[in-house]
Amino acid sequence: MHPRRWWALGVLSLVLLVVGLDLTVLNVAVPLVATDLDASTGELQWIVNAYTVVLATLLLPAGQLGDRFGRKKLLLGGLAFFGFASLVCASATSPELLIAGRALLGVGAAFLNTLGLAVLVAIFPPEERAKAIGIQSVAISAGIPLGPIVGGLLVEHFWWGSVFLINVPLVVIAFVGLAILVPESTASRPPRIDVLGFVLAVTGLCALSYGLIDAGETSWFAPVALLAMGVGLVALAGFVLRQRRVAEPLADLTLFGDRNYTLGSVLSAFVQFSVFGIMFVLPQFFQAVLGASELETGLWLLPLVVAMIVGVQVGAPLRPRIGSRGVIMAGFVALAVGLVLGAMNGADSGFGYAVGWTVLIGFGFGMSMPPAIDITLEAIPTEKSGGGSALLQAQRQVGAVLGVAVMGSVLATNYRGSLDTFQLPPEAAGSASYSGASGIAVAEQLGLPQFADAVRASFTAGMSAALWTCAAVTVVCVLVAAAVRPAVADRSTGAEGGA
Repeated sequence: MHPRRWWALGVLSLVLLVVGLDLTVLNVAVPLVATDLDASTGELQWIVNAYTVVLATLLLPAGQLGDRFGRKKLLLGGLAFFGFASLVCASATSPELLIAGRALLGVGAAFLNTLGLAVLVAIFPPEERAKAIGIQSVAISAGIPLGPIVGGLLVEHFWWGSVFLINVPLVVIAFVGLAILVPESTASRPPRIDVLGFVLAVTGLCALSYGLIDAGETSWFAPVALLAMGVGLVALAGFVLRQRRVAEPLADLTLFGDRNYTLGSVLSAFVQFSVFGIMFVLPQFFQAVLGASELETGLWLLPLVVAMIVGVQVGAPLRPRIGSRGVIMAGFVALAVGLVLGAMNGADSGFGYAVGWTVLIGFGFGMSMPPAIDITLEAIPTEKSGGGSALLQAQRQVGAVLGVAVMGSVLATNYRGSLDTFQLPPEAAGSASYSGASGIAVAEQLGLPQFADAVRASFTAGMSAALWTCAAVTVVCVLVAAAVRPAVADRSTGAEGGA
C-alpha cells in the first residue's frame, strides 16, 4: 500500500481536470479565432476536432505503451508534451498551426487520461479503489462544464491564446507532484504493441473526419470528400478485422458479444456526439446571432450544465423504479424534444427561448449518460475491466469527433447555401462565407446592417438543420435504448420498468 497515495490522487485529479477543461475551454473562443485567424468553418471544426481525434485514437495504445515502458515515465512525458503543446497553441498565428498544436495536445491528453487511471489502480488497494476512481472521474467531468466559463473569463480579459496558457502553471505543479509522489510501475507481462492496428485506427478516423468536414466546406458529392470518407470506412473495417485476428489486440471486440455492452456503448457515444456537436454550434450562435460577448457566452451555457447535473440527480433515484432502460429512454426523449425546439429557433427568438431548449437538452444528457455508461461497464468481465473501460472511453471520444464533424458540416453547408453574397466584393464574399462570426465582421467593416441580418438568418438556418439532424438520430436512439436488457442493479431491486 503506497503511503502517499491520496496525495498522488490529488495531483492526478489536477491533471485530469486540465484534460477535461481542454475539451471545452476553446468553444467560447471559436468565433474570435475565426475572425482573428481568418478561419473557415471547416478549419474551426479541425481546431476543435484535432484534439479529440488524436485523443480517441491514442487512448488504447497509450495503455499498452505504459504497461511496456513504465507508466510513470510516460505519464510525465505526456504531461511535458501537454505543456509544450499548450505553448504552441497559445502562440499560433494561423489555423494550420493551431490545428497542429491541438493535435499535439491530444497526444499528451491520451497518455494522461489512460495512464492516470492505470497508476491509480497500481497504488490503491482494491477496497479503496472505487472511491479513488470516483474522485478522479469527478475531476475530469468537472473540467468539461468549467471550460466555457473559464474560457469566457480569459478571452474577455486577455486574448484567445490565454485559454491554453492557463495549462502551463498547472502542468508544472502536476509534473513536480507526480515526480515526487507516484512510484514507477509496469505490467508483469508487457504486451506486444499492435502497430498496424494503431495505424488503421488513426487513418480511418482522420480520413472519415476529413471527408465529413470537406463535404460541409464544398459539397456532399465532392470527389475529395467521398474519397476521404471511403478511405476512412475501409481503414476502420480493416481495423476491426485486424483486432479479430491479432493475438494482443488494441480493442477487445469480443465485448460486443454482450448486447448491453454494444447498445450501451453506442448510446454513450451518441451522448458525446450530441454534447460536442451542440457545444461547437451554440457558442457561435450566441455570439454571431445574439451578440453575446465571450464571457456572456460562457454564462449562457451555464443553464445547460446545471440542467445536466439536475438530470443526473433526477435519474439516479428513478433507476430502481423504472430501470436503467426507462431512464435512458426518458433522457433521450427529453433530448429529442429540446433539439426539436432548438431547430425551430429563429434569429430573433432571443436568449430566453434559447435557454429553454438548451436546459431540456442538458437535462436529457444528465438523465441518459450515467445509466448508459453503467450498463456498459457492468457488461465488462472483471478480468477485462482495464481494456474494456479504455475501449468505451475511445468510443465516446469518437462520438465527440463525429458530432463536431457532422453537425459542423451540416451547419456550414446550409449557412453558405442560404447566404446571398453576390453584392459584396469577391474577397469580402469569401470571408463572409467562412463562418457566422466572419460574416458579422464583414458586415460591420462595410457598414451593412442588412447584410448582418442576412448572416444571422443564414446561420440560424444552418444551426436548425444541424439540430434537426441530431434530433432524427436521437429518435433512433430512443428505439435502441428500448432493446437494453435489465441491468443487474435493476433486477436486484425488482424494477418493473427494466423488465
